[in-house]
Order: sequence, then structure tokens, then C-alpha cells
Amino acid sequence: MKEAGAFEIAILLACFNRKQKTLAFFDSLVNQHSFKKWSIDIFLLDDGSTDGTADAVKEKYPYVNIITGTGNLFWAGGMRTIWEYAIAHKRYDLFCLFNDDVALYDNALEDLIKHHQEAGENGTILIGSTLDPVTNKFSYGGYLLKHKEHVKYLPVIPDADRLIPCHIANANILLVDSATIQKIGIFSDSYTHYLADFDYTLMAYRAGINVLVAPGYYGYCENDHGNTWMPGSKPLKERIKYLYSPNGLAYKEYLFYIKSRFPRDYFEAVIKLWMKTLFPVIWDKFKRRDD
Repeated sequence: MKEAGAFEIAILLACFNRKQKTLAFFDSLVNQHSFKKWSIDIFLLDDGSTDGTADAVKEKYPYVNIITGTGNLFWAGGMRTIWEYAIAHKRYDLFCLFNDDVALYDNALEDLIKHHQEAGENGTILIGSTLDPVTNKFSYGGYLLKHKEHVKYLPVIPDADRLIPCHIANANILLVDSATIQKIGIFSDSYTHYLADFDYTLMAYRAGINVLVAPGYYGYCENDHGNTWMPGSKPLKERIKYLYSPNGLAYKEYLFYIKSRFPRDYFEAVIKLWMKTLFPVIWDKFKRRDD
């Protein structure tokens, strides 16, 4: 097993018009207590920001590799593009995926790498959980399926000391080793915005790769997903547009995910998506945020 300092590490993230949050993320990253002891390359996909994000990052952190997107990559497309770029750049042992709205704890990177070593190097995905800065409650991390053949899931609240296996995860803070990529590749090109991280971690779990929630929390990240439907006060035309939008209900991509990963839930998923669109008053009334 390699010494921790001997790892070649790629940091990956995508951004679009969140300059202050993106800069705050980089501040929290480079000010890590042990940041300078690692061999790290940083890759940022800026998907056509108009608020000067790329220029601001380049000025303050000139060593960041900045790639300009098409403006239509969204999150999953952006992360996939920058991941492919990093793989072509050099051979890395570890890939750390981050959202640009994460504020990392001082020892986050060091702790992730330490716990990866505990898990072993033969195919491991490690999830760093985050807290919402307003509520101080779990916001993103790993999840356990209620039933392995059905889509519903529950959050995994991290233990203070031990690694906890899970089935699916957000990629707000995600460490993926090279052995995992050799086995299953990177994010699928079937997803534009959402679901790529859920699909990837579930595929890894089903392929026998360690998918583990790391002990403790690794930073703050606001839970900004909000409701999963457009309210009934909006015109039907807008609701149908939201149904098909990549950053709305992503109708085709979501059903692809369900059909390929949870085929028993397919028809229920179709009905629910249309019910949310045609009769959102049901969700408006009962505030069923995650259903």
C-alpha cells in the first residue's frame, strides 16, 4: 500500500455562475492543513459562466486547470467532461469530486485519504457527508435503499469512527480510486444533470466495489434541491416544460434510470411524474418533498 503522501490526486469540479461560492470552495480546499503535502492537480470545468468565475479563479489560483464547456453541459455533463480530461492528462491514483458550493472542513481531504487507506485500494468509493449550514443537519452523502430492488432510500447518518456501507450517494464530496475506474469507468453519458452520481455509485455497489460513507462530516453544503415538482399555481405549459427539463424532473433520463436500475418501479414512476405535472395540488397540499 502506498504512503498517503505518494498518491497522485486529481480534484474535479464543475461550475456555472456561482463565482463567490466557487472561490469560497477553493479557499476551503487550498487552506487544508495538509494540502501542500499531497501531489494534487485541480481541474475546473467552467460551463460558460457570464459572471467572471473562470477569470476570478485563474487570477487567484493560477495553477488550476480550467476547461471551458459548451454552456449546455449542466452538472453531470460538466463533471464527465472534466473527468475525461483529467484521465487523459496523467495517471492518477485518486479522483476527488466536489460540488463548488461545498465549504470543506480543515482536515477533510486528509481524513478522506486516511479512511480510503483503511478501506483498501482494490476498488473503493468513499463518500464525505455534509451538513446544511443553516439547519446543521445532514444535507448530502450516502443512502441505503429501503429494498434493493426498489428506488426509495434513506440517508446514512455517518458514524463518528467507522466506515458504513451504502448503496447510492451524492457526489458533493466523493473520492473514487483508479481501481474503481478500471472496473466500471466514470459517469454514464445517459445523464445531463441529475442522477449520474446515484447511477454510478449504485453500479459500483452492484459490481462489488466498496461504496462507503466515511466517518464524520467533511464540510457544509446547503440542501438547495427544494421541491421535486412545480406548484399548481404555474401554467400547465410551464409544468410540462419542467417535466422534460434536464434540471427539472428530467423525464426521459429519470425513467431510463428507473428502467435500468429498478425495473419493478417503472410504471409507478411514469404515473408519479405525470401526476406531479398534471395534478401538483396533491403535492402542494401534503408537502411531500422527497416523494
